[in-house]
Amino acid sequence: MKIILDQFPNLNKKQINQISSLKNIYTKWNSKINVISRKDIDNIYTKHVLHSLSIAKFINFKKGTTILDLGTGGGFPGIPLAIIYPDSNFILVDSKRKKIFVVDEVKKALGLKNVKTEWSRAEDLDYRYDFLVTRAVAKMPVLINWCKDHFNKNSNHEITNGIIALKGGNIDDELNSIKEIKISEINDIFDIEYFHDKKIVYVPSNSI
Repeated sequence: MKIILDQFPNLNKKQINQISSLKNIYTKWNSKINVISRKDIDNIYTKHVLHSLSIAKFINFKKGTTILDLGTGGGFPGIPLAIIYPDSNFILVDSKRKKIFVVDEVKKALGLKNVKTEWSRAEDLDYRYDFLVTRAVAKMPVLINWCKDHFNKNSNHEITNGIIALKGGNIDDELNSIKEIKISEINDIFDIEYFHDKKIVYVPSNSI
């Protein structure tokens, strides 16, 4: 938990309480339905929460922003971001029903009013949103194909609405065909060994 407070010192008491309770909540549910690698539970604040919140260092979501978390799994990056941005609207989607069940329980335990969940395949979704966030769900050309007609036209941030994907390893091949792209090294944001090959990949909607 300290690692989160070091990077986000301006959290209010409610947000601190919500984040500090994440480990216990996920430990409880993970023993019943495996949504996080069991060896990662002890490192949940680095490998899942802080990794998710790297997006909050890339963009400051404004009030009323709609963000869709595709392939949310156990609720990452959507749940930590929803805690940090209580005035933004989050739609957490996964094709596995048991994972959405766990996310619903986490949402209830945290009292998150700004989170909606959806059990669905990506190609069946019919939402409109400002940003799509995702973590290691699919290669970028596939993501683009899934979401290219779903972005809101009006952009209210310094960057255009678009895809913000958390990626790791060598991603050169999957990005070769993308016209416009911005890559940020997470290790430059958080100087922690775990993030040495982790990246934030942003593709604006107007280039899709």
